[in-house]
Amino acid sequence: MYKVISREAIAPDTFDIWLEHPNIHKRAKPGQFLILRLDEFSERIPLTIVSTAEGRLRVIIKTIGKSTYKLCAVKPGETIADIVGPLGNPSEIDRFGTVCVIGGGVGIAPLFPIAKALKEAGNRVIGILGAAKKELLIMKDEFLPHLDELYITTDDGSEGIKGTVTVALQKVLKKEKVEVIWAIGPMVMMKFVSLMAAENNTLCWVSLNPIMVDGTGMCGACRAEVGEEVKFTCVHGPEFDGRKVKWDELIKRQYQYREEEKRAMEDYLKEMGGKNA
Repeated sequence: MYKVISREAIAPDTFDIWLEHPNIHKRAKPGQFLILRLDEFSERIPLTIVSTAEGRLRVIIKTIGKSTYKLCAVKPGETIADIVGPLGNPSEIDRFGTVCVIGGGVGIAPLFPIAKALKEAGNRVIGILGAAKKELLIMKDEFLPHLDELYITTDDGSEGIKGTVTVALQKVLKKEKVEVIWAIGPMVMMKFVSLMAAENNTLCWVSLNPIMVDGTGMCGACRAEVGEEVKFTCVHGPEFDGRKVKWDELIKRQYQYREEEKRAMEDYLKEMGGKNA
């Protein structure tokens, strides 16, 4: 059992959670993830490691369905049953020159350790952080010390540039040569960033977040077609060259799953409402 140290709402339906764990901080690297399970009856939830400190780790969770809703409802001092990790391959951090890190929505959170490591490796780091509106933008102040330049985009124009992250990326690519791009966020966002990277012949790493069950590659749920090969995100990723990802099938499966999660969430809230009546 692992204790919840703190839980803070940092945006609507988005929570910053620190958990106790004796060992993960010793091995975790940027880009890797965990699988959490609230109790023996719960789903296994994959979450990227945002930060670590001695004896503890940090995740940021957006409540999407029943399982994430229940996880985010756990109070400091209470416990969760299982934490497995670190899993997946770490980001390829090196001194490249000028790099661009792009985060959309809750995808900003897993981008943070990558941006920090790239800056520590001596790169010039340009950041682009996007959200639907100002209230949903997270971690901007935490990113600032690790960036040489920051662009903010919001769909409604409530902060920064009005539009998507690709509007800001286009400005960056017109202005200077970028050696490597990292993009983490909604599938559609990563797809269009990858297309823009391909047009500019720029390597673009994306962190895929398809359906995942066991985290060992045995279930096959997290499969993705990359180039001409089928890869499993949990063991071959989670990062892949976005220019080679076959996005349309991946997006189709993801949205089908989200609709199922939405229905499960609605049923759960109705059940809880009945119990509280």
